[in-house]
Amino acid sequence: MEINSVVIVSLTAPKEKIWGQLLSLGAAGVTVRGIDLNSFDDFLRQIMHQEEATVGMTTVFYPVHRVERIALDEPSGTLPSLSDRFRQKVGLTIQEYLGIELPRA
Repeated sequence: MEINSVVIVSLTAPKEKIWGQLLSLGAAGVTVRGIDLNSFDDFLRQIMHQEEATVGMTTVFYPVHRVERIALDEPSGTLPSLSDRFRQKVGLTIQEYLGIELPRA
């Protein structure tokens, strides 16, 4: 995984899943700018309808003892990734929305 990848971080104690931008990954833990996966649909709706921000992405460090796994946000068979759903609903990629510059190939 590379910095700025869009990931889903699964956490323990308490169980949580965070979707967002990977900012750092090290022996001490992981830093993500993201939202709780349970708030994803509310986050989309808020952006699509230009509602007052009630759900937003926050930057949080999670210590390694809480991290169960980190998965790239990518499609699975015919199921779109969360990033794909974001782009379909909002009309921007999550990278464009967050102002992330991707390396050019």
